[in-house]
Amino acid sequence: MTVRLRAHHLLCMLTFVGEGYTPAFIANYHRIAARLSAGEEIEIVSGPDDICAPLLEDPSAHCRSPGPARRDEAAAEAIGRLLRIVIGQGTRISPDGKLLRRLRLRFAMEDIRGACEGCEWSEFCSDVAGSGFRDVLVAPC
Repeated sequence: MTVRLRAHHLLCMLTFVGEGYTPAFIANYHRIAARLSAGEEIEIVSGPDDICAPLLEDPSAHCRSPGPARRDEAAAEAIGRLLRIVIGQGTRISPDGKLLRRLRLRFAMEDIRGACEGCEWSEFCSDVAGSGFRDVLVAPC
């Protein structure tokens, strides 16, 4: 099995500590965090993904709006440049400890955070990064 993620969720997963939009969203994200922590492979998708699933019953869910799609493009470019790969529909990534440490280091340095601009969670994620990523649920450092 693979965890289907849109590109900007490669950033979001770095700071997930159990907060979210709804109880169903949080419970689902906990399950996904456990799968990622176990090393389950990530497949990049275009548009709503496994994390978005609990929100998709609402036809006006932000997952379908242009903002997240722009974040996907920015995240794919920044992370792809860092990893020296092209990130797009179908790209597969193994979320091992080495990769997560590298992404978190660059996230904390704000090298790969262009996609976070305008996100309502950006300040929260900055606080998580500032704490050394304490209490993160995806393969804790």
